[in-house]
Amino acid sequence: MSKSGIFLAASLLAATSLQAAKPKPLVDLVNPFVGTLEDYGQLTPAAVAPFGMVQLGPDTVPANHNGYDYAARSLRGFSHTRAVGVGCAGAGGDLLVGLDYVGTPELARMDKSSERAAPGFYHLRYGGGIMADLVATRGGGVARFTLPRSGRVRLRLDPNHAYAKRISATWLTRSTQDLRAELVAGTVCNAGRYRLFTASTLRHNGRQLAMPVQIGPDRRAFVELDVRAGDVIEWRTGLSSVDGDGAALVRDAELGTRSFAALLSQTRLRWQVLLDHWRPAGPEPRRALFATSLFRALQTPVAVADGDGRYRSADGIIRHAPAGHQRYASWAMWDNYRTLMPLLALSYLQQAQDIAASLVELYQTGKQRWATQQEPFLTVRTEHSGVALLDFYRKGITFDAKAALTGMAAESATLARTTPDEQIEAAYDNWATGQLARDLGDRAMAAHYGEKALAYRAMWVDVFQKLGADADVVKARGLYQGTLWQYRWAPVFDLPWLLAQLGPARFDAELARFFADDLYNMTNQPDIQTPFLFAWRGHRAQSDALVHRLLTQPVNHPYTNAGKRPIPWRGPSFALAPQGFADGMDDDAGGMTSWYVWASLGLYPLVPGEPQYVVTCPSFDRMQVRVSDGWVDIRRETAAHSAARWTDGAGLSRTLGAMLPHADLAKGGVLNVGCARGAVTAL
Repeated sequence: MSKSGIFLAASLLAATSLQAAKPKPLVDLVNPFVGTLEDYGQLTPAAVAPFGMVQLGPDTVPANHNGYDYAARSLRGFSHTRAVGVGCAGAGGDLLVGLDYVGTPELARMDKSSERAAPGFYHLRYGGGIMADLVATRGGGVARFTLPRSGRVRLRLDPNHAYAKRISATWLTRSTQDLRAELVAGTVCNAGRYRLFTASTLRHNGRQLAMPVQIGPDRRAFVELDVRAGDVIEWRTGLSSVDGDGAALVRDAELGTRSFAALLSQTRLRWQVLLDHWRPAGPEPRRALFATSLFRALQTPVAVADGDGRYRSADGIIRHAPAGHQRYASWAMWDNYRTLMPLLALSYLQQAQDIAASLVELYQTGKQRWATQQEPFLTVRTEHSGVALLDFYRKGITFDAKAALTGMAAESATLARTTPDEQIEAAYDNWATGQLARDLGDRAMAAHYGEKALAYRAMWVDVFQKLGADADVVKARGLYQGTLWQYRWAPVFDLPWLLAQLGPARFDAELARFFADDLYNMTNQPDIQTPFLFAWRGHRAQSDALVHRLLTQPVNHPYTNAGKRPIPWRGPSFALAPQGFADGMDDDAGGMTSWYVWASLGLYPLVPGEPQYVVTCPSFDRMQVRVSDGWVDIRRETAAHSAARWTDGAGLSRTLGAMLPHADLAKGGVLNVGCARGAVTAL
């Protein structure tokens, strides 16, 4: 071989090796089937865009709260909405669409070997070989069916289908050229109701069809047409909280006549842009679980403003979002204010700004503890919105803080205070109100709500200072889905007082006992901050070992929302598998997957409202995170110590204590975290 040939071969080999060594982007590592088996996450492989209204996915028999179960083999059809890993019976399931050959059963056999999903996409072969491909935009969705043989097919639409209560379903038009419906259903736990409008078109081999739709006495609709082998039927739908015209606008603007491939490329790019805010370096399975967790977190809350800016607010009134901005709904604040909202404040400032404005408006339009009777979209609950707003404000997110303060103060008198946990949670909200008042210069208001917040202390001393026989009883004394042991650590806004009240030695010993005796509940939110309390106390090695175990190892899970198991369920809290969570653990609108992201990062927002993070050992050797003013580079160092060192953009370096201020993090820099040998092992 000539020298030039040898050089060319070597160059090609080097290029191939470099390409092989380059890690896959996170968007290609997301596995939407994680958490979709039975009661291990309550998730779905539905096609969805970031913060999208449309979750277009399969409905199976049997099903979990999202209409799907990974183990199911029977397909009912495909519906356009669902909540993300929430409790009760879930919510959504709007406008079920199915396509079958005439004369075949509606309940079709699924070819599980064909099933695939990716961000914004779902694929399945079912029945006698029909291929279904689904894609979603923010407010639009396309269900594409490819037919294996000639014959007559029936497209069926069920407006009654819902996971919560279906209140009403009304067809507004009756042609496939522009079929519109108005759907009203219960929100999660049927605490409120939402109104949704749909506008759909039918296309056959790319040509729009104008055919009359037959409506049965049960309000189910269908249309039949003749097809040949290889024909493609597309059902294109837009959703709006406003009216039928809004749904048609969304359909035409977001979907239009663009090809399925073009729509999928567009949604994939939107996911890639957001996921690329994080660049973890490590084994691919660990990166894949991280990517999948982040993918789940970035699905809520939901962007509800149509392309013309119109949306329905929680009081039922139609409003306009300012040009260039969105409005959000589908709240689950009690579940995710601790983890998801701080995650958005760290790396997604544009979304955080619009979410903050949406929360302020929520206060101005009759905010309720759960859902109103006029929601724009399916929702769960709104508690601790004020804590999230304080956290946003202190992290530089701009919104009308004075209006927020007015709403938070007005809400104070309505806060539930019957049970011990409700008193702690009301105290947290009052603390946030007082802190925001102080930041805005209202000393009198700050003093008033600060004093009001600390009134819980007498109850805490009476109930939690010395725990009794009912300390490990779920729902004892009216507690919500938790025990006295778990709620004991809940006043994170008052941790110095808690430490002083117990005394450092007792605080540390009883915190250690809390974990040694399996009193911790990883499957719900009330005590998810406790693994990081050791690091807050200056005992980071204990937090490092505990968090690593929760991220990677099988552990005992003794609790359900209703009680304590006679024998704990033992298994991983998080896994890259359909059984992706502990038994009975819902993702709760990104609340738990955001916890996974923070724990992997090696930073944790211990006190939402106080702009600083507890530092622990990162899960990755290196992680780069996009922040407001650049990038943060987090590096794990194997060392005989647990020291952490921060270096800012100017090259100035300092050793950290237990906490890293958000103000430093937001400017970008390098965080070197020493992790004691043996504290963390490779996955």
